[in-house]
Amino acid sequence: MAKLRTTRNDLGDNAKKISTEVLNATLADIMDLNNAVHMAHWTVKGPSFNSLHLLFESFYNQLATQLDDVAERCVQLGGKPNGTTQLVGEKTRLAPYPADITLGLDHVAALTDRYAALAKSVREGIDATDEAGDADTADLLTGISRSLDKALWMLESHLEK
Repeated sequence: MAKLRTTRNDLGDNAKKISTEVLNATLADIMDLNNAVHMAHWTVKGPSFNSLHLLFESFYNQLATQLDDVAERCVQLGGKPNGTTQLVGEKTRLAPYPADITLGLDHVAALTDRYAALAKSVREGIDATDEAGDADTADLLTGISRSLDKALWMLESHLEK
């Protein structure tokens, strides 16, 4: 981990270190998921095309806001966001998104797996940052967690039989 920039933020060094590590890991995952949702939006086909196309658009717009919030929080704590395409590919914890799918429910299933994985790691990040004493980062991640869980519910609803 790179040395943190000195700030007047009064959080302890350990809290800043843990939080910036969690934030950077989350940033890579959200950027990866955002790219996957864009891919689904661009390539979706089938009977549910219109509704899924619009749903995926709403998801990537929401993820874009979360990306900005996570990266800015990292900078507030003296960190540097790992937001380049190369770093995202290297650091993401999500499974690679299949580039060859087009059918709506195939995209839904692939996104469901990735939303569930990200929601789990965000909840782990909430615990880690809260334990480190950074209630603000834990709160930011809690809001993201709620949003991910809602999107997951919407995706899983399409898979009900």
